[in-house]
Amino acid sequence: MAPIEDLFEDYASYHRTAGNKFFHRVGIPLIVLSLFGMLARVVIFRNDQTAVDLAVVLITLSSLFYLSLEWRLAALMLVTSTALYLIGRELSLTVNLALFILGWILQFVGHGVYEKKAPAFARNMVHLLIGPLWILNDAFRIVKPREPAVHTAA
Repeated sequence: MAPIEDLFEDYASYHRTAGNKFFHRVGIPLIVLSLFGMLARVVIFRNDQTAVDLAVVLITLSSLFYLSLEWRLAALMLVTSTALYLIGRELSLTVNLALFILGWILQFVGHGVYEKKAPAFARNMVHLLIGPLWILNDAFRIVKPREPAVHTAA
């Protein structure tokens, strides 16, 4: 797997305009919240003490992936994902579905109107997981962007 800086740099190359970034800062959390809310309804294991749903499985697997990239962001994403999960599972299926569709509309408006470039996941599906992490990092700046390379003439 590429280092987190490489993944963020590649993802950022698809998100350069202020308008696209704004739409992603709103749309991605809506997608994650509503996805967790919808997947929370799909219980795959239940006993007298506990239940495991698909949202918990997705959070667990994505947390392991994030942990392989950057432990501080992984920990922050786990807290954020847990909060979004707890909110999303309380929303009705209709509200979750509407938020999910709205989130995706915002993504495509950002790319179509502002960026004029296809979404990053169209080229690399890993960006579906990188997007939420990039938005979180944008808010907390745990991973600093690389400085542009300086080329000198010899």
